[in-house]
Amino acid sequence: MTHYVGRFAPSPTGPLHAGSLVAALASWLDARAHGGQWLIRMEDVDTPRCVAGMGEFILQQLSLCGLSSDGPVVWQSQRTALYQQALDSLIASGQAYACACSRKDIEAAQGHERLRHGELIYPGTCRAGLQDKPGRAWRLRTDKFIRNKPLWSTGQAIPAPYLIANKPLLWSDRRLGQQQQDVELEVGDFVLKRADACFAYQLAVVVDDAAQGITDVVRGEDLADNTARQIWLQQCLGLPSPRKLHTPLVLGPNGEKLSKQNGAAPLNTQNPQVALSAAAHTLGLHAQSTPISEALNAWTQEWRTLWP
Repeated sequence: MTHYVGRFAPSPTGPLHAGSLVAALASWLDARAHGGQWLIRMEDVDTPRCVAGMGEFILQQLSLCGLSSDGPVVWQSQRTALYQQALDSLIASGQAYACACSRKDIEAAQGHERLRHGELIYPGTCRAGLQDKPGRAWRLRTDKFIRNKPLWSTGQAIPAPYLIANKPLLWSDRRLGQQQQDVELEVGDFVLKRADACFAYQLAVVVDDAAQGITDVVRGEDLADNTARQIWLQQCLGLPSPRKLHTPLVLGPNGEKLSKQNGAAPLNTQNPQVALSAAAHTLGLHAQSTPISEALNAWTQEWRTLWP
């Protein structure tokens, strides 16, 4: 591999926890094992949920664990012009449309039996127009595909093996293997810009990955479900799709994924070696009792063998 750019992209809605460190360590090790760059991006586009000063605190947590960005930290809240540019191109081509539906409207249109991961599958109600209702959000069509001209050159020479015309959409994950999803039937037309004027995660992450030249995405397995939507959007924008590796999750005592939403304890960095060792164990790496820098070097060598 001659070119590798990876990233870790936390949301500053709370401190890092044990599960966050697993994803951070895995992405850092993958970049180091392949002689590439590792970047940090603060996904603070959802401003109502972000906590003031939390981004800086997360950077401190990472630094104490020996994990620092190889380039300037990118803050999504400072990049809304890029997201709007991408949205405008999708609107102009007819791939994106305004939506007037509230959650009650969507429930009435499809029934509760179509709940997916606690979310309603959007049935495309507003594809034909708003019917004199005010637009609330912007959605991406998943029933048809229009290739947009790329907004910028990414400089990436990555093959695009995803056949967008095929349903379901197929992709390969380095750990999970072959995956598939029919985005229209299993997700529906998804939101690009919300009713509160915040850009949606799916649009922001796709635009940023391309703008930063990200070649490889290493993140928690809970985010694997986003992959098909992101590939679809990347194809619509004429952008490359990075390789994917989804890592094991850290589970709480109740068997659910550790998360800020279910009260996961903040990462204890008073002894970062202990925290890193626990994260390495989750990733299937051997214990190291050496200083952090030496442990990271040893895990990098081991990772190179596990995930060539």
